[in-house]
Amino acid sequence: MGETSNQEEFYKKLKAQLHDTALWPSEYLYKFIVKTNTSKIKKVESLFNNMGAVINTVASKNGKYTSVSINVRMKNPDAVIAKYKEVAEKVEGVISL
Repeated sequence: MGETSNQEEFYKKLKAQLHDTALWPSEYLYKFIVKTNTSKIKKVESLFNNMGAVINTVASKNGKYTSVSINVRMKNPDAVIAKYKEVAEKVEGVISL
């Protein structure tokens, strides 16, 4: 099975879970891991500009990676998934949790 079909399956399950567990619009917590690199961190943050997002960053113990947590109000599960895809497409090497 290819990576694309695995991703599509993941997003399909996520959409079902989001639909079943929250009333939309709803607050959603995104978590991303990036190599500690100011431009990558800023790129992730910039994708949530003008959305009223609360963003926290925490460097790993050895400083090699940074966790970026973003709490933002999203209108529906499709919007949540679209944002995950946008971040994955625009920020090289990002890990979505």
